[in-house]
Amino acid sequence: MPSFDLSRSTLEQHSLDLRQFIDFRASTLANGARSIDAYNSSGLTLTLLPDRGLDIWLAAYNGRPLTWISQGSPHAPDFGAPWLRLFNGGVLVTCGLRHVGPPEADERNGDLRDLHGDYTRLRAYNLSTHGDWQEDTYTLEVTAMVAEAALFAEQLRMTRTVRMTLGEPAVELIDVVENLYDTPAPFMLLHHFNFGYPLVQEGVQFHTASAMVRPRDMTARASFATWEQYHGAIPRHLEEVFFHQVYAGAGGTAIAALANEDFGLQVEWDTTHEPYLTQWKNYRRGSYVCGVEPGNCVPEGQNRARRAGRLVMLGPGEKQSFRNKLTVLPDAAAVAAMRARVAAQTGAGRPVGIDLADYDS
Repeated sequence: MPSFDLSRSTLEQHSLDLRQFIDFRASTLANGARSIDAYNSSGLTLTLLPDRGLDIWLAAYNGRPLTWISQGSPHAPDFGAPWLRLFNGGVLVTCGLRHVGPPEADERNGDLRDLHGDYTRLRAYNLSTHGDWQEDTYTLEVTAMVAEAALFAEQLRMTRTVRMTLGEPAVELIDVVENLYDTPAPFMLLHHFNFGYPLVQEGVQFHTASAMVRPRDMTARASFATWEQYHGAIPRHLEEVFFHQVYAGAGGTAIAALANEDFGLQVEWDTTHEPYLTQWKNYRRGSYVCGVEPGNCVPEGQNRARRAGRLVMLGPGEKQSFRNKLTVLPDAAAVAAMRARVAAQTGAGRPVGIDLADYDS
């Protein structure tokens, strides 16, 4: 937290322009892609990518990196390149809006779907910013729309708001997804939050209020006993993926965090339409990045989700809202408070209603 006074009365005495203390600063990169640098006197800095769905790329807290980025990123969107070639890394790579999971051909009509869908290739439009005081709290937000649409096919639209509060080392994302068409649409959405060194390193632990944990496959099953623990970089290490049935607390909010004893990062999300949590552990040397991924699905693809009865269909005119918040835990007291909250939620929360029993075999 900042060691200086950020109250409204103090700031108004010393400055006429709050961009001195909190701001979204737009620019254009050499490759033509738009970029928005988010600055907050809390010590948290972010870079947003409007041409990649207003996802979050770089992030740091007082100069301490929070994520992993790929070589040469950020990459401009390209429908001719596969998803993995375009993967920027960064704090958030949104997956969806119709498909989340491995590449597949639709079992009914043969349509081909790339890894994790098309969202990451879509450009945001109608960008606007708004800031305001609510008594002694100042919030600043940027809002944009992202369309996933084709003539005679799906007509989905996401309205995304990225919000910061002055002096808080946190960022909030509010996504509203609408089906504007006259037929139901398959709807899969995963908030693929990615974290890297030094936030993730040997000795860091994963904290969440889990009612049940399921390994995705044999690789994860072999490491099931250590799903809470993180290791250093390992050459040629295979990714480990675990699915969690979480306990939701008041208002349906769930919590997960990556932390050691005196630093970490907390993820909170509304489980109303996002009941699943995927934990991705990837220790591979040089590509050392791990994910905490709330979603309305697990990354299994439309085909398996449909067979299992898990595929969400968004009806004509229907809209759903999603809320995620990332908060830096800057010291031992903040980490201890998070752990106490996870323990309390484990004891008193309710398990969200999901069914992943087919992953037991």
